[in-house]
Amino acid sequence: MADEAKVLEAVEIARTTGKIRKGANEATKALEKGQAKLVVYAEDVSPKEVVMHLPLLAKEKNVPCVGISKKEDLGAAAGLPVATAAVVVVKEGDAKSVIDQLATEIKE
Repeated sequence: MADEAKVLEAVEIARTTGKIRKGANEATKALEKGQAKLVVYAEDVSPKEVVMHLPLLAKEKNVPCVGISKKEDLGAAAGLPVATAAVVVVKEGDAKSVIDQLATEIKE
């Protein structure tokens, strides 16, 4: 499993130097349009159905997808004052090397 701190760091770097979209709906749209480079979702989302489809869709589109334990941590990494169910990186910016590393770890 990928290191949560590294995943959150990738989201933060992508937020400041690239482009991210926040929320399960935005993540789904970016995946469907083939824009997603990395999908991160929170495992403590209730109901689970909100994010359940993301790992499946990401696998279908061959995009690295990581679950992290807390939606609050994900929201903070995304620069939000609130928790978020999912974040998708659409432009890596300076996070490209970290995301490539994560993608390799996830595939293993």
